[in-house]
Amino acid sequence: MTYLLGPATVALAVPIYKNRELISKYLIAACVGLLIGTFTTITSAIVIAKCFYFSKMFLLSLTIKSVTVPVATEIGKIIKANVSLIAAFVIITGMIGAMFGPKLLSMFKIHHPFARGLSIGTIAHGIGTAEAVKEGDIQGAVAGAAMGIAALLVSLILPFLLPYFI
Repeated sequence: MTYLLGPATVALAVPIYKNRELISKYLIAACVGLLIGTFTTITSAIVIAKCFYFSKMFLLSLTIKSVTVPVATEIGKIIKANVSLIAAFVIITGMIGAMFGPKLLSMFKIHHPFARGLSIGTIAHGIGTAEAVKEGDIQGAVAGAAMGIAALLVSLILPFLLPYFI
């Protein structure tokens, strides 16, 4: 399954390319949102794991929940997390983000296509990006870019953040 997810992720590059001017227009706001969103997904997972006294293996596996499966499994190997748990947490997170993300954004009156795509792509990775594509081209392009950049940020932030909590 992960073998097929790689090409699907790369296919998101076409809408990103078509909307590159819009993405560059909001680049600074997007970078701030991505940093905050990425940091929040990691710290919320750590807080939840600590509150419920999850084992170290669960904690490590849960911290990678908002990154697409191919990237999450590779990060998991580096931090010595359980790849099976990672896959389950990633899929569950994506499904929850795809099901409730657009509804929550509408409930909080967030209607700007760029903001919707950025938030869904950052949190709900591939499954959320597929849902964002249904909303529109801009949402899909931004969600695809956010998914890729969030994966990069998690891989950079996580190794530095984890030693403070484990």
